[in-house]
Amino acid sequence: MVLIKPKADTDPSILAESSKAKKPKRSTPVRSPRKPRAIQQSLDKPHPAPEHWRETYDAIKEMRSKIVAPVDTMGCDQAQYKETEPKNQRFATLVSLMLSSQTKDEVTDAAVSDLRDALGGSLSVDALIDCEEQIISNAICKVGFWRRKTQYLKQTARMLKDSFNSDVPKTVDELCSLPGVGPKMAFLALHSAWNLNVGIGVDVHVHRITNRLGWHKPSTKTAEETRLNLQSWLPPEFHREINHMLVGFGQVVCLPVGPRCGGCTLSTQLCPSARKLDAKGARQR
Repeated sequence: MVLIKPKADTDPSILAESSKAKKPKRSTPVRSPRKPRAIQQSLDKPHPAPEHWRETYDAIKEMRSKIVAPVDTMGCDQAQYKETEPKNQRFATLVSLMLSSQTKDEVTDAAVSDLRDALGGSLSVDALIDCEEQIISNAICKVGFWRRKTQYLKQTARMLKDSFNSDVPKTVDELCSLPGVGPKMAFLALHSAWNLNVGIGVDVHVHRITNRLGWHKPSTKTAEETRLNLQSWLPPEFHREINHMLVGFGQVVCLPVGPRCGGCTLSTQLCPSARKLDAKGARQR
């Protein structure tokens, strides 16, 4: 079977967008529904399980049990808990995921709350369709690439109403047919919105940390390569929790710049990328 290469979670048009503030157009053309694209689910040749992966995994899980990270209180899965209707709970999860791209959890959480207030107290498909773009933009203007996301939200809400009975789809391929939604968001949406575990949501933290741990041979260059590698050897019962665990670990300990290796229990033996301290307290590579 020929598989079509999936789109990235961050649309190229978002990355090309200027950071200078401009008022968006007041109306956005509605995208016609498109046929879902097949997202690759497995590798032809599975990646071998890394040596000592379970020991490493359990050590990170133990450290995470003692850490309260932003994702624990302001992650995308939290948006649903301020809604009462099941459809709105699922839609709020999807909206939060769409706003989270290139944006910190704290900013996303505030934007979701502001958008909910702007829509009259609840995130629903109909309320977002009826809302003017300028009002949506004003509510989410602090997230990254808010102008493009305003358009994506409007287009997505209309597609959900027209094609999915105003509800969040239940398959990865259908979710990835929505504007601005890629595999990472799709897998996480299914986890939180539908309690479906069909794959791993790989974001920048999961991609960075698993490469630092040497779990990919050779190192992966994209989140999708990372996902397919992990799914080929990591037991399915860990697929749902690994994102939340590693995101929090990456927010507090294994930082993108200046990782706190001194407080990480992996730094003695299990992490090949750990930086050591010499006798004088200076960093060593």
